[in-house]
This record gives sequence, structure tokens and C-alpha cells, in this order.
Amino acid sequence: MLDLKFIRENPELVSKGLKNKGYTGDLTVLLDLDMDWRKLLEKADELKQRRNVVSRQIAEIKRKNEDSSELVVEMQSVAKQIKEYDEKINRINNRIYDMLFELPNVPHNSAPVGDSAEENRVVRHWGKKPDFDFPLKDHYTLGHSLGMFDFMRASKITGAGFPLYKGPGARLERALINFMLDLHTEKHGYSEIYPPFLTNRNSTGGTGQLPKLEDDMYRIPEEDLFLIPTAEVPVTNIYKNEILKYTDLPINHVAFSACFRREAGSYGKDTRGFQRVHQFNKVELVKFVPPETSYDELEILLNHAEEVLKLLDLHYRVVELCTGDLSFAAAKCYDIEVWAPAEEKYLEVSSCSNFENFQARRIGIRFRRQKGAKVEYVHTLNGSGVATPRLLIALMETYQTDEGSVIIPEVLRPYTKFSIIKQQ
Repeated sequence: MLDLKFIRENPELVSKGLKNKGYTGDLTVLLDLDMDWRKLLEKADELKQRRNVVSRQIAEIKRKNEDSSELVVEMQSVAKQIKEYDEKINRINNRIYDMLFELPNVPHNSAPVGDSAEENRVVRHWGKKPDFDFPLKDHYTLGHSLGMFDFMRASKITGAGFPLYKGPGARLERALINFMLDLHTEKHGYSEIYPPFLTNRNSTGGTGQLPKLEDDMYRIPEEDLFLIPTAEVPVTNIYKNEILKYTDLPINHVAFSACFRREAGSYGKDTRGFQRVHQFNKVELVKFVPPETSYDELEILLNHAEEVLKLLDLHYRVVELCTGDLSFAAAKCYDIEVWAPAEEKYLEVSSCSNFENFQARRIGIRFRRQKGAKVEYVHTLNGSGVATPRLLIALMETYQTDEGSVIIPEVLRPYTKFSIIKQQ
């Protein structure tokens, strides 16, 4: 959530930032409401000051056993006016909150200005695209021939877009998850969390998935709970409405979770195999940091996610998102896209974002630098470290052999307990 005071003092800057992000609304109504709210607050405060002065006068008159009836009648009128002003103030407050809740975050000034993904900026490449001297099979063909997964039987259980991992595929998926958790906890120093896979409306809105993405989410209407689209939602909400110690920052958490996304409107678009599924696994990195270090922490977060692909020796690129491609809550974001040889394209496996204090304001996560100091909002960051479906695509297609087998990268063999997946 944006700071109303900042909007009031920088209306042109905020309007420009929101426009660059694709927001077509007008801040005039919000600013007019803010002006009305401040005027009412000033009048209400004047009346309350008058009430305090007269209350002391009444007490003094009564102490002298004199008549205070006229002042008492005046105070009854003042009390009624104060109540009316307070009710108006509360109504405007609620309207202002609702309008602020609908506003996206303003992009950081370093984010490239653009309208769509076509204007994203490639920051760097790592590794080389692999060369093959035989016809490639895509992951879907490989996986079914090797007995790694079965999408057709999965569709009988649930429907299209829900994977069923089998045998070596299930083992490889588990190996990837455990490898990433061990890397981020043992080498990168993250504290592991195993969160709930359901969150309430307040938590889901706090991280910015609501209201914009509600149609893309699975909801349980009886309890108004949502299946999480990412572990970012429950992990970020751990410290909801808390004041953290400055000495405890940064706080770094890593969490594995299943993720659920309806992907409304995407049917028939890159839906073969694991390219676009409704349930998938992901290892998520979440940071809570002081404002002055958040952009350094974003680069650290990005490097931690990249190391997963480096250790797997997979070619990838890092892309900086333009303003029009940023998520609702992000101020700046990098995508990591891994190369899938048979698909002949880069596939996103991680988005690393700095939300600045946008989420913290919605959730109420603050910190105090020292005893007696004023409280400040933390900056929150998150990134996939990484998501497994498209990672699995790239891994299978990169490590395939001319015999139709899949070689297991060295770093995964302690987890899989085998070095190759081949037809039996």
C-alpha cells in the first residue's frame, strides 16, 4: 500500500509512476477525499479542544457550588457535533483505505519504462546453449517414455493441468526440492519454514494477490480461504502486525510449498506438459530488511536463485522487467529464464522482486531501530529459488541422450541415488 502522505506531497511523481505501470485511474478523487478528511479532522480537533477547556471550567464551577447548566448544554451540543464529525471522518477514512488498497506499487526509478514484456531488458546470460547431434525429444515425450509422469491419468483424478509424478520422476522432483532447500539453508543462511497452503483473505490481500488476481486463485468459499499461489503469501504474513527488532534484520526465510493457480484465460496457451500447470512445487525465498539495504538485498536474492541453475549447469538469462510488466506489488523485479533446448525458448523459473514497504504497510510489519525510536516499515523481498516445473523441462531436455535417456546432474545424485533415467 502506498503512503498517503507521500502521494499528497508527490502527486505528479506518483501519477507518472502509476501510468508507467499501466494504471489508468485518476488520483484526483483520492486527493480530494484526503483534503476533506484533513479539514474535518481539524474542525473535530477544535471542538475537542473546546470540550476539554469547558470541561475544566465546569469542574471549577461545580467545585464552587455555582450554576454550570449553560455550559453543560453547550457541551451536549459540542459532543453531538464531535460524534457527527467522527462518523464522517471514519467514513472518509474507509473510502481512502479502499482506494489505497486498489492502487499498485510505484515502480523504482531504475526500472525500464515500457508497456509489455517485449520491452523487458536482458541483463546477462550464463553458460552456453547446449549443442546436440541428434534429434531432440521434448520433456513431455521423454517423461512419458521413461515413466516419469502421466498427465492423462492425472486428468482422470482432477482435470487438465494437474501433474502426476511417477517413479523416477517423483524421485527427481523430490531431489530438486531437497537440493534447493539444503543450498539455501546451509550455504545461503536462510531459515526454513513449512507454511500452511491455505491463507485467509486478509493475508492474501496483504501481499497484493488480492484484489487483482482473485480470478486466478482457487478459493474455498465457506471459509473464504485461498489455496496459495506461492509461499510468499503465508511466509510474508508470519510477522503481520508485529514490530521487529532492528538487530534481528535482515530476516531470511526459505519455504517449500505446493502452489495453485487457475491461470484463468490461459487455456490452449503453452499448456503441454509442465509449461503451464495449475499445481506445481516451488522453493521460495523471502526477506525482511531495513529500507536502506533493500536494493543490495535484491541483488543478493537474485544471486542465490541463480546459483541453483549454475550448480545444475543449465544455460539461463536474467531479465529486468519493464514498468508495464511488473506485478501489482513490485517496485523492481528480475526474472530468471532457463533455456529449454527442445522447446527452443527461455522459460521463466524465478521472479525476484523488491516490494519496498508496499506489502509491509498492508500487513503492518514494522521495526524499531533502538529503544524509544519511532517505528518504521520494513522492506519485503521475495524470489523463487526456484520453481520446479519449467526447471524440470530444461533439465530433462538439456541432459537427454540420443538413446532417449536423461542423465542426472552431479549435484542431484546424492538425492536421487541414481545417475541416469532410462527405459527399462
